[in-house]
Amino acid sequence: MAKKEVLTDYWVYELLKEANINLHPQGSNIKEIDDALKSASKAGTGNVGFPEYCGVVKDFVLIIENKADVAQHIRRNEMDVICNEVTSVKNYAVNGALFYGKHLARNTSYKKIIAFGVSGNAKRHIISPIFIDERGGYKELEEVETFTLFNTKNIDQYYTINILKEQTTEEKTTEEILKDAKNLHEDLRNYGSIQDKDKPLIVSGILLALREMEHKGFSIDSLVGDQTTTDGEKIYEAIEKNLKRANVSPQVKKDKLLSQFLVIKDTKAINEINEYLKKTPLKHYTEFLYENIYKNIKYIHSAEDYLGRFYGEFMSYSGGDGQSLGIVLTPKHITELFCELVELKPTDTVFDPCCGTAGFLIAAMHDMLQKTDNPEQQRKIRKNQLHGLELQPYMFTIATTNMILRGDGKSNLEQEDFLKQNPAQLQEKGCTVGMINPPYSMGSKNNTSLYEINFTEHLLNSIVQDGKAIVIVPQSSMTGKTKEEQAIKANILKRHTLEGVISLNKNTFYGVGTNPCIAVFTTGVPHYKEKEVKFINFEKDGFEVQKHRGLVETIEAKDKKQHLLDVWFDRIDTETKFCVKTTIEPEDEWLHSFYYFNDETPKVEDFEKTVADYLTFEFSMIMQGREYIFENE
Repeated sequence: MAKKEVLTDYWVYELLKEANINLHPQGSNIKEIDDALKSASKAGTGNVGFPEYCGVVKDFVLIIENKADVAQHIRRNEMDVICNEVTSVKNYAVNGALFYGKHLARNTSYKKIIAFGVSGNAKRHIISPIFIDERGGYKELEEVETFTLFNTKNIDQYYTINILKEQTTEEKTTEEILKDAKNLHEDLRNYGSIQDKDKPLIVSGILLALREMEHKGFSIDSLVGDQTTTDGEKIYEAIEKNLKRANVSPQVKKDKLLSQFLVIKDTKAINEINEYLKKTPLKHYTEFLYENIYKNIKYIHSAEDYLGRFYGEFMSYSGGDGQSLGIVLTPKHITELFCELVELKPTDTVFDPCCGTAGFLIAAMHDMLQKTDNPEQQRKIRKNQLHGLELQPYMFTIATTNMILRGDGKSNLEQEDFLKQNPAQLQEKGCTVGMINPPYSMGSKNNTSLYEINFTEHLLNSIVQDGKAIVIVPQSSMTGKTKEEQAIKANILKRHTLEGVISLNKNTFYGVGTNPCIAVFTTGVPHYKEKEVKFINFEKDGFEVQKHRGLVETIEAKDKKQHLLDVWFDRIDTETKFCVKTTIEPEDEWLHSFYYFNDETPKVEDFEKTVADYLTFEFSMIMQGREYIFENE
């Protein structure tokens, strides 16, 4: 076997290993498949023939056929159909994979086969899956970057979405959540004339009150519209009990939280019986949340995620998303990506100084809890290893209740102005990881402290030496257009190391109109001149905007993220159109688009097309009587 093909085989083996897929090389350890391959010669002689890899995941047969050169990926005929004559089957990856797939469809009892034509190497490659049914009918599928979508965990979802073209259970649940969130948002508006910023507070407060039902401290039946003790006062009392039960301290913090919930008992319209509802709007909201959210929390296995998704969705319907205050809440897939990019450990201590609804802290808490079985360590994570600041009082209240509802971690949340804190003093908290999504577009020449890059520097200075800081900011922050921003960038490099910048999908903050990027730093270690920094173009992240649904995760998102992580952690090399590694200067634009250069070798077809285009142009000009254009050549 040629050396290049061995390298391709090894790279594919590593991809399978990473995806946790165990396929057999050159044959199969499953008797039925192995027997079928004894007559699978690509020459059509009826002799033995083996694809590079073959095996079974659930009830799917997976087949992989490799070629070292991407020029040998696929061959089609003039009708754009994959050629099936012997030469093409032998010499092209996709043609060979389809041949083996059809052979196994005819000669085994398996009804679902996915054949992969793979060509190239870790840096430049093509992976094309084809689905083949038991009758030999086939369907070409979208190219992928890894095999992650085809392991035991993901293959059913991939089949449902990409082959059956049906909705998954998760998608159906998302639709229900969207519907519930929209209905509740409208009810709050129609029956209570509630201000946008108060809507999330009312939802949070009622959910806290419902928790008291388990302790017999609250009952929905008690909400009868009595004007001596109003429904709002009963809910407020239950909230107070639950905060006490959650051991929220110190008292001043508990008092701040309770003061925010005063809207529940002080808003007259929601405490009076509505003629249409025949009950108070508060009782209506409480019943709605109990039926649609609380029961799901209690009886559905993935209840915690259900609540999180509902809460996030509901926030986006209300002014609680913070946009009017320059606050842009971070999508869940970004908060989870943050944890992976900094390789969060159960022993880390995480700090988010602009914590909003506590999205980063919740993601960090879940990530760290999943990485340890030690009850003592888990208790420390919840109690000591999550620190957050939030300036806006109502956002601080939402963050704290959000943490309580998601399983604690509220102990170290404080209502403070981050920029007024001494970073040296913050460093004494011992935080090893900083995460931030600062307020956007608030800085100006008259108030340079509110530039996003200034928030970044303040965070870097607040984390212990050799820690990690990760930020999501507008791409313009990495450009540094003003002198002040340039000076801050230079100052950052004197004390900290920039590890990389990832340009994101322009719709990441759908509806906000910001092109964001993620930057990762090592704190307290000066950036040395020869340091190579990664600049990644992750605009195609597998998320897309869908009508009436906003930004939606497609099945490709897992594949795209795995590829990003492989490149980020140097597990594979890649083309410069995805990642550039280079040294930097403070005055550079710290973005992939600034450093990108094309390292692709033109193909023979590219050369032929260029020559043909030129000849066509020359002929056209001559026919128009403009041959003088070429006289000096």
